Amino acid sequence: MSTGLIVFLAIIGFLIIVYISIYNGLVSRKNQVAYADGAVNVMFKNRYDLIPNLVATVKQYMQHEKGLLEKLTELRSGIADKSHLDAKQMNEWEQQYQQAMKSFNVTVENYPDLKAGEQFSRLQASLNECEAQLAAARRTYNAAVMDYNNALEMFPSNIVASMMNYRRKDMIEASQQERQNPNVGDLFS
Repeated sequence: MSTGLIVFLAIIGFLIIVYISIYNGLVSRKNQVAYADGAVNVMFKNRYDLIPNLVATVKQYMQHEKGLLEKLTELRSGIADKSHLDAKQMNEWEQQYQQAMKSFNVTVENYPDLKAGEQFSRLQASLNECEAQLAAARRTYNAAVMDYNNALEMFPSNIVASMMNYRRKDMIEASQQERQNPNVGDLFS
């Protein structure tokens, strides 16, 4: 074999290795974008599903707490002016009051730290965590898209990308409803 042929084959081998390396790098970047896009969409869905459920839970607890406290207040206010009650009515009032107190005590015993204020704090913390995770997922996606788009435009990978018919990627596309930041106040009305 002549030296020229060996050099030619070495150059061809080198170009094939470069091509394979560029090809694999582009495929990897394309897949990173797809993965990051999936993570962002998962976070959008998480936020879309989580917030109404959290608000419903807080609303339900608020109604329970409000009803129980209203019942106790009503019964307590009745104790101040019970002179007009006969023995039977007084006994009925006492039973209702005792039942309400038992219900209140059971709630307090089972959930001593469960108060509407805490529920709101937990709701706010969950909202903040969800938004922070969504922001991180967006940053990851944007970084992956930037890396991918750079590889499509830089030489020599732009030649291989063109042969593979790869195109630039756009930033996140989500439904308009899921992109809107939910107004938690509207969820409580």
